[in-house]
Amino acid sequence: MKAPLYVGIDVSKKHLDVALGPEDRRPLRVPNTPAGIEALVAELQGKAVQLVVLESSGGWERGILRALVQAGITTARVPGGRVRHFAKSWGQRAKTDGIDARMLARYGERVQPRPTVLPSPQRQRLDALVTRRKQLVDMRTAESNRLETAEEESVRQGLQKHIAWLNEEIADLEQRIEEHIVAHEELAQQQQLLTSVPGVGVGTARVLLAKMPELGQVNRKEIASLVGVAPFNRDSGEKTGKRYIQGGREDVRAVLYMAALSAIRFNPRFKAFYQRLRNEKEKPFKVAIVAVMRKLLVTLNAMVATQTAWHFEPDP
Repeated sequence: MKAPLYVGIDVSKKHLDVALGPEDRRPLRVPNTPAGIEALVAELQGKAVQLVVLESSGGWERGILRALVQAGITTARVPGGRVRHFAKSWGQRAKTDGIDARMLARYGERVQPRPTVLPSPQRQRLDALVTRRKQLVDMRTAESNRLETAEEESVRQGLQKHIAWLNEEIADLEQRIEEHIVAHEELAQQQQLLTSVPGVGVGTARVLLAKMPELGQVNRKEIASLVGVAPFNRDSGEKTGKRYIQGGREDVRAVLYMAALSAIRFNPRFKAFYQRLRNEKEKPFKVAIVAVMRKLLVTLNAMVATQTAWHFEPDP
């Protein structure tokens, strides 16, 4: 029997550097094109590949990741910073594409990261639409800020024209997002479940549907860790340090934060939870609001897992 093979792929815009194991001193280099990806996948299918590891690379990894998963090759996409820290722990200071590929292979062999599960094509399209909407909203905010300080009339007219165009594009995207969700029963049902919670609006629900395909598929600790609202201990000996959150999906955290602010005003359960943290336990605002975010996320995760709409009965 062949020994299990751990493969590391360093991704760039033009190339894929492929290490066939942690000790591979002559990594392959193939073009990051459909033809190059197809050839690489065909070669890997003929080997006893246990796991392929590649980094998030600004989207340039999507083609090879999709091709590997569709070919049935177990693949994990991992954050680049995590692998860099791992490399330093091995005393690896130099950085080249080949070294990075070997270190990704070693990371896969030693850490055994969770394989990446691609969302359905319907969720991928929703993600693309939601992402584009956020880009346009951010652009509109920037232009509106510029308009407030612009003095030259021709500049002001140009900004107003651009903002009007952005408004039209955003409205069009929102319509396309709505049509896409309505056209797919699973997405429509989950949006209805999520928005049944007071404090969770349609915008929040759509970001969760697009950015959190794991919702309802993993346990409470895993979902909190994926989003980055799980606190980490910083204790040593007799010293008990403060707990901090770190990492996770920033875009999801942003909408959860706004939903938590709304929930502590309009949702009796979360309002009582927040007030208990602030008044009885004297927690700072940031600590309390992150706790509300985590509780809200865990609640939504359970609702999707059990297909149960929001139901709250206040204490008598």
